Amino acid sequence: MQRKINFDRDGLTLVGSLFTPDDLDENGHYPAVIVQGSFTSVKEQMAGTYAEKFAGQGFVALSFDYAHYGESEGRPRQYESPAEKLSDLRAAVTYLTHLPYVEAVGMVGVCTSASNGVYLAARDPRIKGLTTIAGFLADEDVFVATYGEDGMATRREQATAAKKKYEETGEATTITVYSETDKDAANYAPVQGAYDYYTNESRGNVPQYKNELDVSSWTNWLAFDALSQASPVTTPTIVVHSDQSALPENAKRLYEAVQGEKELVWSDGNHFDYYDSPKQIDNAVANVTRFFHTHLTEGQPT
Repeated sequence: MQRKINFDRDGLTLVGSLFTPDDLDENGHYPAVIVQGSFTSVKEQMAGTYAEKFAGQGFVALSFDYAHYGESEGRPRQYESPAEKLSDLRAAVTYLTHLPYVEAVGMVGVCTSASNGVYLAARDPRIKGLTTIAGFLADEDVFVATYGEDGMATRREQATAAKKKYEETGEATTITVYSETDKDAANYAPVQGAYDYYTNESRGNVPQYKNELDVSSWTNWLAFDALSQASPVTTPTIVVHSDQSALPENAKRLYEAVQGEKELVWSDGNHFDYYDSPKQIDNAVANVTRFFHTHLTEGQPT
């Protein structure tokens, strides 16, 4: 079962999809998961795919549009702010904990939301389980290797100019997020099919998605450092990754750094297989379901 919901975050209305088991008993007690996806993604992409799968395994599952994206409020549009996303996630935890049939809440972060999930688990003790799936686990070294010191400085200058322009005129400055032809895109790979998930309407190029990034986001994005947040995490954590997913060594570093109960599931497939390939998704969901049913509700009322 799926229904559209909304909740408040600091005066902004965030819009989500709540997936529940078909036989939901509102007098019962269920584990819940927040399921979020990649950089600039919307709830109708990989987050919704996973949320529906988890509902089929007995979870209450929430996927939602972060502020500035999709159906959620927030201006400028397509604006990336890890600090705001942390606030969004904490508001989502509050929403779920207020549902009478939810007994505990876990976080499932796919790609970039794995990093957002690390920030959340490090700061919010209400999170009883953390999952990263094909996590894009950023740190300063990643951005230096991607853009170079000069490239980072240029992007920060562009962000400052874009912010000033928006404040003075209300006009946003955007660039393409994923491209195989545009060298100025936030993510550029001159390989045919490199970003097929985001350009193919039969995959992730859904009507609700915009392949755009507000340029003023660079200031926030280039300061994102999930691995620096890992050691305070005592939440039970399961890391699902593969050699062909983004930054495999950082996934191993995250696993080593987090404290408490943890598990590393090393599988196969490339990064985008974890967005819409049944084999990789079903394997991830099966492992996370097993792990969360063991750890998510420990110490919680029954």
